Amino acid sequence: MKAEGDEALRFEGIARRYRDLIVIEDVDFTLKRGQTAALLGPSGSGKSSLLHIAGLLEAPSAGEVYVGGVATSKLSDAERTGIRRNALGFVYQFHHLLPEFTAVDNVALPRLIAGEKKDQADKQAAAFLTALGLGERLTHQPGQLSGGEQQRTAIARALVNKPDLLLADEPTGNLDPKTSDVVFDALLEIVREEGLAALIATHDQRLANRMDRIIRIEDRGLVEVTREPASV
Repeated sequence: MKAEGDEALRFEGIARRYRDLIVIEDVDFTLKRGQTAALLGPSGSGKSSLLHIAGLLEAPSAGEVYVGGVATSKLSDAERTGIRRNALGFVYQFHHLLPEFTAVDNVALPRLIAGEKKDQADKQAAAFLTALGLGERLTHQPGQLSGGEQQRTAIARALVNKPDLLLADEPTGNLDPKTSDVVFDALLEIVREEGLAALIATHDQRLANRMDRIIRIEDRGLVEVTREPASV
């Protein structure tokens, strides 16, 4: 389990422009290990851009991104790739599993890429799949899994390298409400058990309300939503 409270992600003055279109500007934000944060905003507001910037998949037009306290703007491509491989996990709306591979093979792949031996990679993959309720589906290919099982497999793949920060873009957006709840329960449970930081873009206010913080994109910036105190 990660030590909670350390900085996992920090934005300083982040902006993203596409020619004359300003998507986000002057964004400051810090997320600590052990925190989950929902990222809300209408389509086209810049949620995916912020996640891509946080994940070092695209560079901001201005500002600095810190991952684990490390400034990333002047790192080499190889150094950024190393951070993505070792410190970050990604979950998308669509699972992007390799159809010819079993669930274990799909989940083990990041550890194999990192140089781990296959038996150890498979052992870790099986452990994460089992923790997500898929212990009986280890040797099934994606086409033999339900939509919710496929997405839980994708979550296991994102977490198998034990990253410090999980980035998720509408991870249950392609599922029906009941299945969405099951998958999100599994995601939150394992994220909290591992002590990760998680930044999760969602349109679902119900899911957002279950996270520690709610961040909304408004007027090209970030606004933290203050929760009303629970009534006694």
